[in-house]
Amino acid sequence: MIPDVETPEYFLDAFPRERFPQYVWTERPADLPAAAWTTETTHRDGQQGGLPLTTEQSLRIYDILCAFTGTSGAIRQAEFFVYHPADRAALQGALERWGAGAPIEPTTWIRAAAKDVALIKALGVRETGMLASASDYHTFHKFKPGGRRQAAETYLDAVRMAVDSGIRPRLHLEDATRASLDFIRPFVEAVQAICAPSGLRPKFRVCDTMGLGLPYDDVALPRSVPRMIRALREMGLAAEDLEFHPHNDTHLVVANCLAAVRAGCSVVNGTSLGKGERSGNAPLEGVLLHLSGMGYYSDDAPDFTALNELAALYAEMGEALPPKYPLYGRDAHRTRAGVHADGLNKFWWMYAPFDVPRLLGRPLEVSLTKDSGLAGLTFLIKQHLGLELPKDDPGVGALHEWVAAQFDAGRQTSIEWEEIEAHVREHIRQDALV
Repeated sequence: MIPDVETPEYFLDAFPRERFPQYVWTERPADLPAAAWTTETTHRDGQQGGLPLTTEQSLRIYDILCAFTGTSGAIRQAEFFVYHPADRAALQGALERWGAGAPIEPTTWIRAAAKDVALIKALGVRETGMLASASDYHTFHKFKPGGRRQAAETYLDAVRMAVDSGIRPRLHLEDATRASLDFIRPFVEAVQAICAPSGLRPKFRVCDTMGLGLPYDDVALPRSVPRMIRALREMGLAAEDLEFHPHNDTHLVVANCLAAVRAGCSVVNGTSLGKGERSGNAPLEGVLLHLSGMGYYSDDAPDFTALNELAALYAEMGEALPPKYPLYGRDAHRTRAGVHADGLNKFWWMYAPFDVPRLLGRPLEVSLTKDSGLAGLTFLIKQHLGLELPKDDPGVGALHEWVAAQFDAGRQTSIEWEEIEAHVREHIRQDALV
């Protein structure tokens, strides 16, 4: 016999009304960093992935991300290309904003090559990312005659040049999830040795370039993301000196980010709303939702409503989010099922993962189909007109007949409020509309 209870159990410690869902640890991960945050690569990897950014658009994105971040420290750095005048102009504009108090520090992205370091020496950045391909897929085929040692020597020459210029190097270990620790370990040690006399602490970005990493401890290196992070931590690297940069080729991008943080990596690099090369970068809004759930940003949270402006900007640029993109897609919080609409009418938490309107600034929505029933109509009327009408209201019944007739005649597309509003006003008694 199932026992009855007097009051519902909503598990409010896990699903609080005022915040994103929280992690209720049965045992807190031993390697979880004291602080965790993100860095942005929209102006580099987003652009490389197809975003057609002008200088003005780049700076508008930077401004939106600063508004999103506020004083929370959720996004701390953004990296820029420097190879074209428009990119350098965007970088300079961001540096001016940062100098005036903007919360996101602009950095650069270059290849770990001496000629690229020469490009950034006079740009005014304190830190640069440096592409250092780590796997034999790269070291044996990017260089002539090729091999690990030649690749490492090329990278290390560039590191020396950056350090001599007073620029902190951030080494991007490209394709790390297909790379041997027999290359990574001595390379990291060599970079540390170059930096030690200067006092500059190098950073290392673990790149899951092809999205092949796995978020599990019980698989072998190099695919195990947590094992790779722990191997670098065991070399003495601090959590804040490690970044994780994954791609979403095999659908594991957020899971791998969280695995990296749980294993002792403080920083996740990606793009807000997931723009990037091929199937995209880590969507930082999704990562930060989970970091919030882990207990980070409980006192000073980023403003997730600000990213609606970024979604609108991408639509203006012809790069609109897919309609069902999580959190910010047009249909992300839209139901077409009558049972869901009925649940929203009775107790909207039933079909909402959290307080979507307040935390994201987006409405819970219903589109009418042949399966939406009377509940879909009453939900839309309440949402748009503020009227709570029973299902047996004659006007609601007449509207339902009109909707049913549309689909009985062969209609396949859903009916949105904009189309049905005039019919609502025609069928709902006028005294109720006043």
